[in-house]
Amino acid sequence: MKEELLRTDSGNQAFKKLVQLLDADLANRDGEDTLFYSQFNGITQLQHCIVFFKDGVAIGCGAFKKFADQSVEIKRMYVLPEHRSKGIASKVLGALEAWALELGNTQCVLETGLRQPEAISLYKKSGYEVTANYPPYEGIENSVCFKKKIGF
Repeated sequence: MKEELLRTDSGNQAFKKLVQLLDADLANRDGEDTLFYSQFNGITQLQHCIVFFKDGVAIGCGAFKKFADQSVEIKRMYVLPEHRSKGIASKVLGALEAWALELGNTQCVLETGLRQPEAISLYKKSGYEVTANYPPYEGIENSVCFKKKIGF
């Protein structure tokens, strides 16, 4: 079993395919709220994406984009359902944090939804702390925002 964490950008076909599956999953979970969230989840400008391969098959992904000075926002985290609970999301998240740190960032932020308890669990387990919802998620009841200092 060969594992690979590939650094790429949002033009990568494996990343695009996984994001399509993520979007379908989120649409199923979020229903009417999907339209609101989808406007912030475009991938055309993402320069920092990770695809997790196992035996040559893409089974997980994540990305980040610049958020503020020395801060990035984690985006588009997804693992195929049949490969969940095996530590893959933690590996992808760790790789994203390491990459962000290499680029001089000291903090990661992210937003997830109350209808994604697995994601909330992952982020808490990974040292993220709940923070006030940042724009554009202020006042959105389903949104949960997190932050974590990296490199300390």
